[in-house]
Amino acid sequence: MPHLSLTTWSLHRELGPLRWTFWDENEKTHKTNIEQQPENTTLLDLPSMLAKQQFQSLEVCHFHFPSVENDYLLKLKHSFEKAGVHFHCLLVDYGDISSPDESRRIADIEFIKKWVDIASIVGAKSIRVIAGEAAPTDKEALERSKASLKELIEYALPKQVRIVTENFKALSSTKENCIELLMESELKMGLTVDFGNFNREVKYDSIKVLMPFAESIHAKANYDQNGNIDEAELRQALDIVAETDYNGPITLVYDGPGNLWDGIQKVKAVAELYCK
Repeated sequence: MPHLSLTTWSLHRELGPLRWTFWDENEKTHKTNIEQQPENTTLLDLPSMLAKQQFQSLEVCHFHFPSVENDYLLKLKHSFEKAGVHFHCLLVDYGDISSPDESRRIADIEFIKKWVDIASIVGAKSIRVIAGEAAPTDKEALERSKASLKELIEYALPKQVRIVTENFKALSSTKENCIELLMESELKMGLTVDFGNFNREVKYDSIKVLMPFAESIHAKANYDQNGNIDEAELRQALDIVAETDYNGPITLVYDGPGNLWDGIQKVKAVAELYCK
């Protein structure tokens, strides 16, 4: 059966300063902006908090790491182990491995490799890599992405970290491109299916087609200005999952208004019905 999971993006206003990486075109290098905000929940404490709420795994965005020093990473690994919560995936939310700018593409691949190293140390099962920001119709960009992913797969494999991609950003926004990337890797790469990243007119068909390849689901609910989720719409997507033999994490995503924990609980009340 599927199990409950959470992404730290659902707590992006709770986990302290956010560290956003960007490419400086003039200097041809990566730089980081730090967005200051209150730290109401620490990443080290989060696994034990989730265990008490019957979550079995967690996916962590790379910009939520307050430190990448070895001592901290080992403490974080221990916090997962002590809580009995699985570190399912490290979500790298930066990098355009489809870029026609070779210097940018090479730098981004090296950036991701450093996070593969971090994933290995902290005990993450996998690392999510964005396939690219080019238009989904850009065939040359798709080929560059395939080559970049192959390089990352070969780098991550001996470190016992699995590369996965997601229907996230433009290049992998179609089910056709997702499948082509997976087939090119000979299924040595996994896939996360995010409910919220498909255009509405193709959403349910795309989920149905991609579910046989899914290793993670991001159950992202739609919501109104008051943070009330569209339960019927979320159930429609989860019903498709229930028709398959999927038994991985259903990772809850809430990034709406109001208290984030309250929003998470609203999504959880629906999703947990599909974990029994």
